[in-house]
This record gives sequence, structure tokens and C-alpha cells, in this order.
Amino acid sequence: MEKPWEIDLTIYDDEAALLAGLRRHDRMACTCLLKRYAPALYRLALRLTGDADEAEDVLQEAFIRACDNVAEFEGRSGLGTWLHRIVLNTGLMRLRRRHPERVTIAAESDGALPAQLVDHSEPGQAALSGELRDYVERALLALPDALRAAFVLRELEGMGTREAAEALGISEAALKVRLHRARFALRESLGQYLDMVSSTGNDS
Repeated sequence: MEKPWEIDLTIYDDEAALLAGLRRHDRMACTCLLKRYAPALYRLALRLTGDADEAEDVLQEAFIRACDNVAEFEGRSGLGTWLHRIVLNTGLMRLRRRHPERVTIAAESDGALPAQLVDHSEPGQAALSGELRDYVERALLALPDALRAAFVLRELEGMGTREAAEALGISEAALKVRLHRARFALRESLGQYLDMVSSTGNDS
């Protein structure tokens, strides 16, 4: 199914012209903003929500908010950076409205890490491509909301521990536990994938 931003529409030549159109409240300016920037921000919304339909809702809500408040954009960064923050905040608000998941602070992961990953390299920092990247993305989306959000903010968005904890409305200790569990789950999932690939290769 075609995404709302996948339309054949080109009116503004560059970001400056688009921004001027937004400030004039041109009829098609917000649609053009969505078309230009939504594809790059959809993955962020999807990683936060874990649901494709909800990710689209987050995008549309964020872009409507941006269009309504374009007067607040001071131009200290690019439009894309400004929109990125709005999408991030909108996605986080969606997560906060859900029932919070209980995470025991004292709990640690059970069992040893998969042998393939004992070097402690982080999935979020690895250079992934092709089938492996797709597998890790699916594993990330399969995480519970609380763990996925912690991993996205800390490892993929590069937030510090305090900033990520404040964004999620939890303590730094709770964030560390969620991040630890998310890393462990992703390592375990990746270990299963590598075992499967290895087994397939041995059978051929």
C-alpha cells in the first residue's frame, strides 16, 4: 500500500523555498514537507512504536504539529533536524500513553551470552547490511516497548544516560536495566540467526 508521502509532487526547489512556503501558509507546503522528509523519519517512528500503522500516525501528527508551529523554527539547524526532534517527541508521547511495562531494577539477564557475541560489540554500533540488517531490525521491533525505546534512544539516537532516562520518564538505574535487557535480547536473537546461517552452510 502506498504511503501518504509517496506522491508525485514537486513545487519547491530547495529547503529554503519550502520553508518560505510554510511560513506563507501555502496550501501544499505541508504536503511537500511530508514528502521531502517523511521517508527518512519513518524508520525512527517505526523503531519507537514497533507498529507500522502507528508509525504513520506518529509521522502525520508530528508533521501537522510542525506545520502549525513553523513560526517557532529559528533556523539554527536544518528543517530535517528540527523535524527529527518533533517526530522523536511525538513517538515518545505515544509510548508514555501506553501502559508502562514493569521492569525489576535488581533483575539481571539469565544465562550466558551467545558464543558468537562474547566480544561485547553492540548491535546498534555494528556496520550491518542486507539480510543481517533486516534481521536485526526485525529483532529490534520484536522487543517490548520499554526495552526497544531504551535501546533506540541510547544506542541509535546517541542520547546520554540522563537525557534518555528523562525522555522516557524513568530513573537512570531503570534505563540501564532496560538497556542491558535489550542488548541481551538482541545478542541472543543475533546468535540464533548466526547459528541458523552456520547450519545452513554446513548442510550445503
